[in-house]
Amino acid sequence: MATSPVAEVNLSSATIKRNADLENRLAELEVELAVWKQAHATAIEGADREAKALKGRLASLNSQVASMETFMSQSLLVLCVIDGDACIFNDLLLRQGHEGGRQAAQQLTRAVADYLTNEDVHVLGRLSFWVTIYFNKAILASVLERHKLCSPEQLDAFIMGFSQSSPRFVLVDVGYGKDATFTKITEYLQTYLRFPQTQRIFFAGGQENTYASTIAALQNDGLLGKVAFLEACRASPNYAQKHRLPILTVDTLFINQRLSPPLRTPPPLNMNGLSPTLTSGGLPTPHSPPSISASSTGRLVDPTLCLDTRHFTAYTDSPPPCNEFYLMSCTKGGACKYSHDYILTPDQLATLAANAKKAPCNFLKNGLQCPYGERCCWGHVCPNGPKCFHLSKGKCWFKGGSCQNVR
Repeated sequence: MATSPVAEVNLSSATIKRNADLENRLAELEVELAVWKQAHATAIEGADREAKALKGRLASLNSQVASMETFMSQSLLVLCVIDGDACIFNDLLLRQGHEGGRQAAQQLTRAVADYLTNEDVHVLGRLSFWVTIYFNKAILASVLERHKLCSPEQLDAFIMGFSQSSPRFVLVDVGYGKDATFTKITEYLQTYLRFPQTQRIFFAGGQENTYASTIAALQNDGLLGKVAFLEACRASPNYAQKHRLPILTVDTLFINQRLSPPLRTPPPLNMNGLSPTLTSGGLPTPHSPPSISASSTGRLVDPTLCLDTRHFTAYTDSPPPCNEFYLMSCTKGGACKYSHDYILTPDQLATLAANAKKAPCNFLKNGLQCPYGERCCWGHVCPNGPKCFHLSKGKCWFKGGSCQNVR
């Protein structure tokens, strides 16, 4: 039976429409496939990155485990640092010489061991106990002899006995210098408290607040958690209580009093080139009476002694006179590193005043107005005037145009 032309046209149209639909569907599927391929590629790439990251973290953890194993195989440090000038060992131990030194070392070790046993601290690995004592041997020997606590020979034997009791026990003679012991102990604390191996530092600094600034700085740096105060005397210092430091008391190890250092007479020195002329602001005060009594308790300074700080400290172990104490008033009290104990003649006061005027006033150095004005003992004008070499370089210490004001 023959198909009519109309039926053929309808069939052709339907076929064309069907092909078009199939082509559209194929295009959609191709787009969808492309999207899935892109998503798959992205997922594979992300998985690779994550796998690499996991490998990196695993390597880091393995490294940390290895470091911890190495750290645990090392000895953790328990340190003890003592200011030997402020904390003096018991005279009963000192007089025993070598044997007394060994007994002192044993008492200290036993006290620290008992403290650590009772302390609630979890320790990994082994502990290594070190003791370092900083002191001025010459001054200490003189103090002990003057107070009849022991002879220099007994002190030498005591030091040897203490040092030989352990290879980790060290006594360091810092030599002359007012702040030598303080400087070394401060640096010791600042350095070893930052070591991760340091478990605890026992610190004996004496009764006075000499180390108050050091303790405050350590607190600001968050380092006080490892410090315990070794109580040299029965009355603990203010800074141990203020900062709530744990305290280890050893009753019989140190003497329970503060010994004053010996008085020293400085050797004669040359004063050539120094003028005794008084300048404004440097007037003698009642601290140094012009008439010197033989019964005076102060120290006489040789008339030929150079009172310049650099020369004074270079040729004598005594601190130089305090300019502010003798020429104005010193507000530092016992913390002042210069001496208030001398008896100066009028000529020496004049020389002291002349030398002080060569150093710039700290207020003027910092661009501030000096509240003391003409009463200030320090220099307000450059002694070299407009010809100052440092002024030409823009580095004169006398700021505020004070070089140009000199006539």
